[in-house]
Amino acid sequence: MKHLLSLEDVSREEVLGIIKLAEDIKKNPKKYREAMKDKTLLMIFEKPSLRTRVSFEVGMTQMGGHGIYYDVATSPLGKKETIEDTAKVVSRYADIVMARLFSYEQTKKLAENSSIPVIDALSDYSHPCQILGDLLTIKEHKKKLEGLTLTYVGDSKNNVTYSLMYGGPLAGMNVKVGCPEGEAFTPIPTVIETAQRLAKKASTKVLVTHDPIEAVKDADVVYTDSWMSYHVPQEEKEQRIKTLMPFQVNSALMKHAKKDAVFMNCLPAMRGMEQTAEVIDGKQSIVYDQAENRLHIQKAIMLRLLGLF
Repeated sequence: MKHLLSLEDVSREEVLGIIKLAEDIKKNPKKYREAMKDKTLLMIFEKPSLRTRVSFEVGMTQMGGHGIYYDVATSPLGKKETIEDTAKVVSRYADIVMARLFSYEQTKKLAENSSIPVIDALSDYSHPCQILGDLLTIKEHKKKLEGLTLTYVGDSKNNVTYSLMYGGPLAGMNVKVGCPEGEAFTPIPTVIETAQRLAKKASTKVLVTHDPIEAVKDADVVYTDSWMSYHVPQEEKEQRIKTLMPFQVNSALMKHAKKDAVFMNCLPAMRGMEQTAEVIDGKQSIVYDQAENRLHIQKAIMLRLLGLF
């Protein structure tokens, strides 16, 4: 695995290997205290971030390395300097790059022209680090991944949904997606096709439905995300809430999942929108375990890409 851009390009063995390494890192942090000694991570940010920046930077520090925050807003990237030139230059300085850019195509260009590993830390198409951390969290709570059913409900035309649709089958899980009808909220056809191909190979299932109850029925994990992503204009908020409200994760909807189902949201979350406070702050919620595990999975991803463990 040279880069981590999309889970569609990662094997089942690689996914499970990263999760296993993250489990050991979390259990035995002292073992990895100097694993990144004299290594530098360049963190390129075009989008705002809390968990991604902090988890990567803390992860490098805890393993003896160094993280550099680079803000595209104060950069010549894409203006006076091409992304191809940027990739070639930073490859001479750093050991590994993570990029949180608006465009997946730009992240791919960065990787194609880089001689060091590149991580997609969120783009308009992919969010592999988040989903690998989610799988680690599910395994901790359910003691397994294979055979489970994960349901995502809400706005489903986004990076988190796509990466869940790829990562679930790779981990041996069934994935159901519940979303409003229409192109604006439904995964793009190529993603559905790729996810179903991965599911067939893994003997699992991927289903997209416009019925929230059908989606959540008998789920082991119920997952949602923001209705107002960074790219969504504020003037669309009122209409989006009206359209998406039937897919809000509330106590009534959660009753259709298994009794021991857990609730996840990759955060940030808006109580009263994609989920109610009683759900996200309730006993079924594992959102903060999910957030913590970003730290451990980022460490594992970087170590694996650099071939250090």
